[in-house]
Amino acid sequence: MISEKENEKDDLMALYASTMRPFHEGDILKGHIVEIRPKEVLVDIGYKSEGAISIYEFDDPSSIKVGDEIEVLLEAKENEHGMLVLSKEKAERTQGWEAIARSCKEGDTIQGKIIRKIKGGYIVDIGVEAFLPTSLATLRGYASAEKQFGLVLDFKISKINKPRKNVVLSRKDLLQQKMNQDRERVMGELIKGQIITGTVKNITDFGAFVDLGGVDGLLHITDMSWGRINHPTDIVKVGDKVEVMVLEIDKAGGKVSLGLKQKSPNPWLDVDSKFPVGSKSKGRVTNLLPYGAFVELEKGVEGLAHVSEMSWKKKISHPSELLKVGDEIDVVVLDIDRQNQRISLGIKQLEQDPWGDIESKYPIGLKIQGKVRNIVDYGVFVELEEGLDGLVHISDISWTKKIAHPKEVLNKGDDIEAVVLSVDKASRKIALGLKHLTQDPWPEIAKEYPTGIAIEGIITKIVNFGIFVELKSDLEGLIHISELRQDSAAKLDALYQVGQKIKVRILKVDTEQRKIALSNRDA
Repeated sequence: MISEKENEKDDLMALYASTMRPFHEGDILKGHIVEIRPKEVLVDIGYKSEGAISIYEFDDPSSIKVGDEIEVLLEAKENEHGMLVLSKEKAERTQGWEAIARSCKEGDTIQGKIIRKIKGGYIVDIGVEAFLPTSLATLRGYASAEKQFGLVLDFKISKINKPRKNVVLSRKDLLQQKMNQDRERVMGELIKGQIITGTVKNITDFGAFVDLGGVDGLLHITDMSWGRINHPTDIVKVGDKVEVMVLEIDKAGGKVSLGLKQKSPNPWLDVDSKFPVGSKSKGRVTNLLPYGAFVELEKGVEGLAHVSEMSWKKKISHPSELLKVGDEIDVVVLDIDRQNQRISLGIKQLEQDPWGDIESKYPIGLKIQGKVRNIVDYGVFVELEEGLDGLVHISDISWTKKIAHPKEVLNKGDDIEAVVLSVDKASRKIALGLKHLTQDPWPEIAKEYPTGIAIEGIITKIVNFGIFVELKSDLEGLIHISELRQDSAAKLDALYQVGQKIKVRILKVDTEQRKIALSNRDA
């Protein structure tokens, strides 16, 4: 028989079961905090046992207290300790997902926070965790996703996968939409000639792109300064706030041309009156190039002092031999081309031109002394004074000696005496002669060597057209191949030798050409 106590127990269990509502795993339930421990919080949901929730599931554990009502998700009715398994975070995510699934659709805008980076993109908290692919995270010219962690931002719902409870977001689409709206707004507000402030966004060799608040305008290098600049970075840097003038607007193409120099008057308009040709001015050297120096006369006005206009006396190979960037110098205005904004300057014009009185200083026939400064194939340059050279042509070195190269008789640095033969002031050339220090010997040579006389000489040179024969010191004659006794088809160097004595007959002494024709046919 069943005892009375057992019947009572069964009645109590039946009564408890009839009054306790059903609990199912996955349900979201309300409960009350009954105890706060260091690592967990105990919650009573009206079940036969309490459930524990990790304290880390609370955003601010210090703000919770015993008795607070919270919503939790029932994960399991019993763990190994016989307690309920509850989750506050999963309850919030489930409620969030249900709210999104109920109220949002693809293409909608939603707010959220980027909370962490994962492979291929970012996780965004929109009430549930949504995925933001890297390719859709930002737009060129906007801050990167990493720099916006924790900020409340707008996102566009790109895709919702309800079975998987997965949401894909895009921020790029919203930024592009905003950019297009800003571009349309700014383009509609821009007026030609308007002064507007923008930020330098990018710099290239040909100019700088300026962000006008949704529209990028091009500030071309030629519109940065009335003066010459080497590179846009001479004027602006990325990030600079600049005040520019709107020059042109192409609404169809979405292009805007900007100018900096147009904000001030063109200094070249009255340059003729400010810097008349022939006037002396002060300027600052701004750049040195192989062909000359650029000198700034005033802000926006530069002139070129060509290397040939730097010195009367010295041959300047590079402007750096005389100048350096930053030098304050005096110049003379030589020419102005206002249309092309060019000014030719001179430095040597500040000194007296040594060629001004050259004809009276070095008259023809004057004997001079000088130093051999340079030797070339066609002659030697003799320094008469600093920066002033005369040329002794190879044909004016000796009356009688055949010279193949000037270095046969002269060396660089030799002190020599010469005679002024001619002065060309316009071409700035002085011709000198060495042989003119002595009387022309050819009239006497003609008397000494009359036509038909036989004489013995020494072979000095053998060439394909004949043989040169020395008759006496520094006096040579030529036996043309047609005047040799041997067969003209024979090789001369096989029949004759340099240094060999040979009998010849004088055919002709040409005093004009200063040549002696010889023959050995019947010598």
